[in-house]
Amino acid sequence: MSHPIQSPFVEIERADWARLAPRMPNPLTEEEVRRLRGTGDRLELREVAEVYLPLSRLVSLYQESASRLHRETTSFLGATAQPTPFVIGVAGSVAVGKSTTARLLKELLRRWEGSPKVDLLTTDGFLHPNRVLEERGLMQRKGFPESYDRRALLGFVSRVKSGEAEVRAPVYSHLTYDIVPGEEVVVRRPDILIVEGLNVLQPPPSGSHLAVSDLFDFSIFVDARTSAIREWYVDRFFALKASAFQDPQSYFHRFADMSDAKARAYSQDVWDSINGPNLVEHILPTRPRADLVLRKADDHTIRSVLLRKV
Repeated sequence: MSHPIQSPFVEIERADWARLAPRMPNPLTEEEVRRLRGTGDRLELREVAEVYLPLSRLVSLYQESASRLHRETTSFLGATAQPTPFVIGVAGSVAVGKSTTARLLKELLRRWEGSPKVDLLTTDGFLHPNRVLEERGLMQRKGFPESYDRRALLGFVSRVKSGEAEVRAPVYSHLTYDIVPGEEVVVRRPDILIVEGLNVLQPPPSGSHLAVSDLFDFSIFVDARTSAIREWYVDRFFALKASAFQDPQSYFHRFADMSDAKARAYSQDVWDSINGPNLVEHILPTRPRADLVLRKADDHTIRSVLLRKV
């Protein structure tokens, strides 16, 4: 007789999760929340207090525990070693709100006891330049695992994790839709590093023994119904069409004056041919690898939290 597979997660409804919030004032203002909110997201101050504040406290407990274990292990070995950064991965689909989650988590974590130094890295900087993608016929697969320099990303996180004094990463511009030549982001021994990207929870590629996700101390997956994310993607396209695409320097400036009917058809086609398949084939299968899943309702608000059983 076969037995049903038990879920590795316990699901906590929004109201129950909110009761776990620390008894402290919300450290963010309305203006700060507005600044952190991504295009198309509907993050409100109440959700920060009810969802993200307890999340940041939970992550800080994991980080404190990891630091304590490092000290005790070092003492046990009779050695001296510098603490290693606590690395957090944030994954999820295009337009699901993972960038907002990562920025918000950074702001909240740095306000906990000891004011830890928190850096945020988006994996966009490790996309191959457009020139390389075009040479390899991958421009229509931008965001798929093979469009990234995964070895360089793994090397970057490995060097940060090992405590190197200064580690540099390329910079990606959403305006020009390409890597910016000569520009770099520099990470200098943070207490916490947040790595945000579509495919950060991917297992090692064929022929490799290590993935960047193997270096994470905690990981978060931002989740929602695929049909809802598709609508959010289309809505975001319209929002960008009325704002960022108006810039003549924008890679997407040619869409600025597109009719609404054509813009809707185009954005739906991009989702159906690129972002949707990437989500189904590569991103969703990594959800079970996360330590915590933020599950969103169709209105973009957090509905429940799935936490991996300890």
